[in-house]
Amino acid sequence: MELLQTSIGSQVLVELKGRKKIKGKLRGFDQHLNLILEDAEEISVDPETNEQTVVQVDTVIVRGDNVILVSPPPK
Repeated sequence: MELLQTSIGSQVLVELKGRKKIKGKLRGFDQHLNLILEDAEEISVDPETNEQTVVQVDTVIVRGDNVILVSPPPK
């Protein structure tokens, strides 16, 4: 949780169930790994063609049950 705390205000990559990813600025989180992201992009990959689709979203709340991985920004 300390790593997430230091990542607030920075861009993170969140991998979700269903082969989706969301990249955005981390604004907050809780003990259940519910995340609030701003200026986010939802990245989907078509399993047949491996084609990426990027959808711009403003602010999104990600439920912690769906989170597989949170990648902090590089140092």
